[in-house]
Amino acid sequence: MNRIKIAQFGLGPIGIEALKLAAQQPWIEIVGAVDNAADKAGRSLTEITGAAALDGLKVSRDLEELFRETPPELILHTATSSALAALRQMRPALEFGVSVASTCEELIFPSLKAPQLVKEFDGLCRHTGARVVATGVNPGFVMDVLPVCLTAVSRAVDKIEVTRVVNASPRRQPLQAKIGSGQAPDSFREKLLDGRAGHAGLRESLALVAHAMGWKLDSIAEVGEPVVAGREIRTQFFHVRPGEVCGIHQRAVGLIGDAEKLVLEIAMYLDAPDPRDHILVIGRPPLDVLIQGGVAGDDATVAALVNVVPQLLAAAPGLHLPTDLALPRWSSGVDAASRKPRV
Repeated sequence: MNRIKIAQFGLGPIGIEALKLAAQQPWIEIVGAVDNAADKAGRSLTEITGAAALDGLKVSRDLEELFRETPPELILHTATSSALAALRQMRPALEFGVSVASTCEELIFPSLKAPQLVKEFDGLCRHTGARVVATGVNPGFVMDVLPVCLTAVSRAVDKIEVTRVVNASPRRQPLQAKIGSGQAPDSFREKLLDGRAGHAGLRESLALVAHAMGWKLDSIAEVGEPVVAGREIRTQFFHVRPGEVCGIHQRAVGLIGDAEKLVLEIAMYLDAPDPRDHILVIGRPPLDVLIQGGVAGDDATVAALVNVVPQLLAAAPGLHLPTDLALPRWSSGVDAASRKPRV
């Protein structure tokens, strides 16, 4: 079997888990990783991940150093939420013709935050033969790709509503920090207002669904508020006292005129009861889909990243939206590596 050569960019909690999952796939060959953090660069990948299958591989400080060793066919990128920063990080790989699958939230619909770079990077990819796509659980699946897929059986769609409730207590430390755990409500509210905290990618999910539906929105309104603890909460990483922030509640609405066409609402907080993902497609036929317990964010994010690889490499060169690709799916490895790049 011809295996796909893959390297990992970014060795935070998600990057490490993505690398470990990729290393378990029979259709993937891991050739290295990149992270310039002082406590990671130059170290053994086995030492960092605990995965014996990565023995002999070390962490490169940058992509140029990685490419001097064994150039990959594709980079798994898990390093930033900013589309602008992600595209700049990816440039050396794209110039080398190496494709990138990323968990960057803003790259789900990059025209919203970095429209000036979309044409530039799409052109670069088409010139070198590289491909780029962003994926994940949210954004990347629950509140955008999945609702779009559900409309495949619709004769008409008038409105889409998605509600996601997430219990953040078992999630990774960076996420618990991002939702304001243990902070003062007024201080965290200011961070939400200027974009320094909260859930990234909600507006991008809304814009992606609108794009897929062919709806030209007149406006997008987004509001966010901290969720305040009514009792003491302890997690592996935080001790939250009553009156302190334990999470976020955000809502984004897409309007055409005065009519709400899209409503995306997420509540992500410590010890949230009844976690769930709820999708309503208001149209013909009406669809009411509930995922009890919700899609497990961290575990499923790395799966989404690995599972999109064959579909991305089978696509034409360019900067892609997740709805541009063939439907991603889990693979046992029987045919995954056979879906090689077509230029």
